[in-house]
Order: sequence, then C-alpha cells, then structure tokens
Amino acid sequence: MREAMASFVAKLTFREMCVVLREQRGWRQAHDFFSWMKLQLCYEPSVVAYTILLRAYGNASKIELAEEAFLEMLEAGVEPDAVACGTLLCVYARRGRHGDMMLFYAATRRRGVAPPVSAFNFMLSSLQKHRLHGKVIHLWKHMMEMEEANNVVPNHFTYTVVIGSFVKAGLLEEAMDVLGKMRASRLVPEEATYSCLISLSSRHGRGEQVVMLYEEMRAHGIVPSNYTCASLLALYDKSEDYSKALSLFSEMERSRVVIDEVIYGILIRIYGKIGLYDDAQRTFEEIVSAGLLSDEQTYVAMAQVHMNARNYDKALQVLGLMRSRNVKPSKFSYGALLRCHVAREDIAAAEDVFRALCKYGLPDVFCCNDLLRLYVKLGQLEKASAFILKMRKEDIQLDEALCMTVMEVCCKSGMITDADKILKEMNNGGVTMKSSTMVSIIEMYARNRTSVMQEQDSSSKALACQTDSSALNATLKSLLDTPGGSSIACQLIRKLAREGRTCEAKFLHEQLTQLGVKPEDSATSTLIVQYGQEQKLHQAEELFESASTSFPIRGPVYNAMVDALCKCGNIGEAYHLFMKMADQGHSRDVVTISILVTHLTKHGKFQEVENIMHGCFHGEVELDTVAYNTFIKSMLESVSKQANYTQLSTYMIA
Repeated sequence: MREAMASFVAKLTFREMCVVLREQRGWRQAHDFFSWMKLQLCYEPSVVAYTILLRAYGNASKIELAEEAFLEMLEAGVEPDAVACGTLLCVYARRGRHGDMMLFYAATRRRGVAPPVSAFNFMLSSLQKHRLHGKVIHLWKHMMEMEEANNVVPNHFTYTVVIGSFVKAGLLEEAMDVLGKMRASRLVPEEATYSCLISLSSRHGRGEQVVMLYEEMRAHGIVPSNYTCASLLALYDKSEDYSKALSLFSEMERSRVVIDEVIYGILIRIYGKIGLYDDAQRTFEEIVSAGLLSDEQTYVAMAQVHMNARNYDKALQVLGLMRSRNVKPSKFSYGALLRCHVAREDIAAAEDVFRALCKYGLPDVFCCNDLLRLYVKLGQLEKASAFILKMRKEDIQLDEALCMTVMEVCCKSGMITDADKILKEMNNGGVTMKSSTMVSIIEMYARNRTSVMQEQDSSSKALACQTDSSALNATLKSLLDTPGGSSIACQLIRKLAREGRTCEAKFLHEQLTQLGVKPEDSATSTLIVQYGQEQKLHQAEELFESASTSFPIRGPVYNAMVDALCKCGNIGEAYHLFMKMADQGHSRDVVTISILVTHLTKHGKFQEVENIMHGCFHGEVELDTVAYNTFIKSMLESVSKQANYTQLSTYMIA
C-alpha cells in the first residue's frame, strides 16, 4: 500500500482520502488504506472514516475487526454518531449475533443515540428471519418512543416486517393498529401483508374485517394470491356463505389467479355441503387429470362429499385411491375412514382402522365417540364397556359429546361406579357443558339410579343413594350455576312427572331441596297432581309435607294437593285443605274449585259446596264459565235431592 500510494503522499486532502477508502473493494484493502491514511499529516480522527471502515468490515462479516475499529474510534476521542452506531448494529444483525446486537443497542440508547431507520430495519429483519418475533415487537415499541423525539420515521419496509411479526405472534389487534399507522403514512401495503392479516383475521372469526381488508386490497389494484383466496374461501366455507365463495372463485378465474390443490379442495368441500355432488366429482376429476392431486386433505374432502350423499362405497374408493398413490395417511384420513365404516355399521373394519389410528398416538375424542356410538347402536354393550375402561386407562379427556355417550353406556350396562367417577372428573376438570347436555346426563343418571334403587333391597338402598348422589349433585350444581339453570331443572321435573316417571321426578325434586334450592311451585304441583292420577296419595302427602317443611308453600301447591285428594277419593280432607288455603289468603284456582265442587256434589256434601261458593263470591275470586256451570249443576243436584238451597240460589242469582 505504501508503494502504491508513494506518489500521493501530501497530495490528497482528508476528504479525498475518505472517498478512496470508500471505493476499496475488499476489507483487506480498506484495512491497509486506512492504516496508510493515519500516517498522513492531514489525517484527523473522524467518525466518517471509521464508519466507512466499519461498513467494509461488516460487508465481509469481520465482526472482531469491526469491534476493534469501534473501540479504536472511542480511544481516539471520536464520539460515534447515529450512522456509526447503526453500521455496527447492522454488522451484528447480518451475522445473527442478536445478543451482542441488543446489548450494543441498549448502550447506544443510554448515550442518547438513535440509530437511523435503515439500521432499525436491518435489525428487525434479522430478528424476524430467526423467528424472534417478541424482540421485533420490543424493538418496534422503542421506535415508536423515538419517532417524535429523534425523527425516527418508519418506512414501508418497517411496517411490513412489524406487521408480519405481530401476525406470527397471533396479535391481531396490534397488527391492525400498525396497519392503521401505515395507512396514515399514505403507504400501500404489499399483497403479502394483506394476505397474512386476512389469514389471521379469518382464524379469529373476524369475517367483516376479512372482507374489508380484501376490498381495500382490490381497491389498490392488488391482485390476490392463491394463499389469500384460500383464506377467504375457508372463511366463507366456515360461515356457510357459499354464494360469496362461488363468486370469489369466479373472480379468481377472471383475474387468472393460479388455482392450486388447496383451493380445489375447499371448493369440493363447499360443493358437497350445498348438495352439488356432480360438480364436486367433476372438480375432483379435473384435479386428477391436471396432475395436481397429492394432498391427503383433498382425498378426504371428496370422500366426505360421498359420505354426505350416503355413497359410502364411493368414499372408500377415493380413500383407496389415495393409498394406491402412496399418499401417506395421517390421523386425519384415518378419522374419515373410521367415520365411513361406522356409517356402514362394519364393526370389524372400524376396529381395524381404530387400531391403525392408535399407532399415531391417542385418538381424538371424535373418533372415540364414533366407535362407541357404533357399539351402542348395534347393542354391543360388552364391547362398549370394555372400550370405556380402555379410554379411562389411557386417560383420554372426554368432551361434551363423548361424555354423553359414555354415560349412556354406563347407565345401560349398570356401570354405576364408573358413571359416578366420570361425572366427578368432568365436574372437577372444569369441562364446560351446555345446559341441554347436563339435563340429558341428569335425566339419564336419575333413570338409572331409580331403577337400581327399585331392584335393590332396603338394606342396600341407603348405600346406593349415598354413592350416586354426590356426582349427580355436582352436575346439578353446575346446571344451577348457569343462567336460568333452576328453571331448566324444574322443567325436567315437570317433564318426568307428566310422562309418569314419578320416581325420577321425585328423586330430582329431593336433590334440589337438599342443595337448598326451592323447586318451582309448578314442578311440585305437577308431581303432586301426577301422584293423584296414579292413586298414590301417600306419596303425594309425603311430598306436600316435605315441601311445606322445607320452604313456604303457595297456592299452586295447595291446589295440586286438593286435586290429588279428590282423585284419590279423600273428599273431606280435600275440602278442609281448601278452606285452610282460603283462610291463609292463598289464591284459589278455578279448575281446582270445579274439581272439588264436582266431587263434593257426588258425595252429597251440599253445605260444603255452599261454603265454597260463599267464600268465592265474598273473596272476589274470578270464576270462569266452567266454574259457574259446576255450581249450577250442584244446585240442580241438590234440588233433585230436596236439599235446602235457598241461600245458594240467592248467590247464583246475584
């Protein structure tokens, strides 16, 4: 270098030497020329020269030399500026030395130096390439803090990288906020940016936002990629907006968007859901002829279309074609094959597929439920029971649907202990169930419990009740914690009572009472009325007494008990209870009045009828036509028997 530059000694200015330094092609030449520069009389330590040297070292990934040059600059008393610091940051970023990069960045912040946007972009890009999206977001927040104070203004590249990292981190709201800042800067996002935002919005179920982003992209004249179109089609498929899906597909053809196998697969699925089986078959054949068929999901989509049309043999043919083409099956395709054999009620084939499925790990709850329901449907309760024990042994977590099936099998097979444990595990595990599911389980459990209690002798009834009630109470508590849960439980009691399943209705009534919940009057009265219809006066009286002991009872329950007494022929007690109810100021039901008067008339108790009428007229009870007709019939009956009905006639005329 000295020989080459001998003729230029004392002839070049400092600025000219910096120009020569910048033009050096390799790091070694730059290193040697900078050493020659420092020997010249006009040389003064400058941040400009050191920055040029740092860039030369950085381009050659000579990090150690760059660090030495930076330290030399500091020792020479030169204060590094934003460009110099940014250059070294870019050197670290280029080689993926993110730890050193962030340490040096923290040091520059302490010195009050804000790197230029180009350096930030280099750091952000390097962090994103190494999937360090959290650090990208952290750095972006620093940029926002510096934006006003240090004039660090993000550009198009910055926004693109940051939005991408927010999307990768699943932070949709934050990504949309950055998009808003990008719009405010009058920068138009790229198709890839719109695409990732559309995809994330679709996964979050933000259908309106997806459409808005797509329309905004089209307004900028950006042609969507097949990935973007696939995200939109999947959203329309999920939301069952099939007309928009088909319209988008037509638009893709007009825009000459390359339609790949993923899009074809979604289209086949949509055709199947709207009943266009021929179109689905034609599309599948087009994929085959175009040589695009390679994805397992496309085969499964076509097989599902055939299953929806109940063409199970054709579904098996499609899945067989997949195997013949050496497409490696996964749990996804095995699940479809299992559903097909279950629909065909082929237990042997379904069990073979399930065993193959188990090789991939624990089967999902949907496959377990499919096979278990097949056993139940074909009456294979022994296999169903064994399958449940196997699931419990392998600790498969039950979902709502599978729990229902398991409970059904346990109740049918007499597996009370297992049912009890399963219910407790579901409740303790915090599994969320719909109210309808909890009602079905409670009803099923109550039916089985009462049948077992009826079969057991008296010595073991108490033990059975103690064993079963804890799990049922937990489920009842879960139901009662839901909005309107108490009313739903009482609806079930009324339903069971009307169906003549009084033992189950009474059992649930007792469980509610034990939990400190007052059953609705309608539930108690319906059960009492049903006891009366079945001539079970003792049970009706027990329930009435129990209800009056636990909670204050009102008119509807009194009316129901009067009705039950009448139907069981205990007219005198019915009359006394009715008068007691009237004295206590409870409402008197016109239907109950008609029933009681009719029975009193049959037994010739006309004085009691007169007392009831007197009480109704003076108590301002609103009587209907039926009640008046009942009174008139009683009058006529009394006249025919020469009863003293003078005062009664006066009431009627009034």
